[in-house]
Amino acid sequence: MSSDKVNQLQVLQHNLQNILMQKQQLESQVAEIDSALEGLTSTDKAYKIVGRIMIASAKEDLQKDLESSKEVQELRLKNLVNQESSLKKKFAEAQEEAMKELKSKQK
Repeated sequence: MSSDKVNQLQVLQHNLQNILMQKQQLESQVAEIDSALEGLTSTDKAYKIVGRIMIASAKEDLQKDLESSKEVQELRLKNLVNQESSLKKKFAEAQEEAMKELKSKQK
C-alpha cells in the first residue's frame, strides 16, 4: 500500500475525530441550554452571567437569548453531523481502495 493512501486514511481519521469532539461539545452545550431553559420556568428571578459576574435580567429576554443560542448550536450540530457522514463515507471508500491495493500486491 502506498504511503499516500496511508496518509490519506490518517488525515481522514484525524478529521473525523475532530468532528466527533466538536459534535460532543455542541451536544453538551445544547444540553446545558435546555437545562437553563427548564430552570427558568421554575423561578421568578433570572440572572445572566457576563464575564465573572451575574447580572439580574428579565426572564423573557434571557429565555429569548437562550432559545436563539440553542438554535445556532443545533444548526452547527446539524452541519457537523453532515460533515461526519461525508467523512465516514470517504474514509470507508479510501479504506476499501487500500484493501484492494493490498490484496492485488499479495497475489
